Amino acid sequence: MNTHHRARLSLIGAMAIFGTIGLFVRAISVSSAELALYRAVIAAALLTGAFLCRKKAAGRIRLRGLGRELPLLLLSGMAMGVNWILLFEAYKYTTVSVATLSYYFAPVLVTLACPLLFREKMSARQWLCFLLSTLGLVLLTGLGDLSAGSSHLTGILFGLGAAVFYASVMLLNKCIRRVTGLERTYLQFLAAIVILLPYVLCTGGFTLGNLDGKGWVMLLIVGGVHTCLAYCLYFPSLKELPGQEIAILSYIDPLLACVLSVALLREHMSPLQVLGGLMILGFTLWNELQQSRKNA
Repeated sequence: MNTHHRARLSLIGAMAIFGTIGLFVRAISVSSAELALYRAVIAAALLTGAFLCRKKAAGRIRLRGLGRELPLLLLSGMAMGVNWILLFEAYKYTTVSVATLSYYFAPVLVTLACPLLFREKMSARQWLCFLLSTLGLVLLTGLGDLSAGSSHLTGILFGLGAAVFYASVMLLNKCIRRVTGLERTYLQFLAAIVILLPYVLCTGGFTLGNLDGKGWVMLLIVGGVHTCLAYCLYFPSLKELPGQEIAILSYIDPLLACVLSVALLREHMSPLQVLGGLMILGFTLWNELQQSRKNA
């Protein structure tokens, strides 16, 4: 299995994990900023344990020689923290499916930015997959439901705000070349903690005492699986894949989120939203099959 294929599988796995996070967040009764901080702390603690379990662990995190990439790592981690806050706020104001899909305007931003920033070229097939997947995303979001009220619109705006910071994370990581996957992930978690800790202290403090047993279990899953494991798969794959391919594969997350929100949370989906979901799945798979033949 070549490096490109492994990176694609890692990204698909990360997107599948991300697609389930809304189900768990709903059961954690803390503020969005506090939840974002806890997931970063839990993930950083797990990676610290992983490093300490290795031989010569002290040499695994090397800050010397990073040069200009260290500021990029810190900026990416901070953007990731803000992205989490805005996404969790979106979940509070609208459905999991609409919040996730609004958030996934980020791949649109990345796809449009990559030709300008990295001089990546898009083939006619990639443009077709991207445009039709984006049309499916529009249908799936259900823009006709904006009349549902200001709360629904607020959720969409929070989701779009999260999209801006998520796109920033993806683009910044495309510029980071000299840091290995685990080191990169670990440093970005620490950077997220740096920006989130003072924000939480200034906006309400810690309320972990409000969590019941179920809330604690969900919090540990969000920190361990949806953060530590998912980002260990996610960040290394960004280094190996073109931006447009990352954008198209990222649609797996909102599609899965919508399916689960309907099946488990009983959220309503209109026929147009179902059509949009099928378009995303169909054109993402078509792009995948074509890319697999190309790399075979």
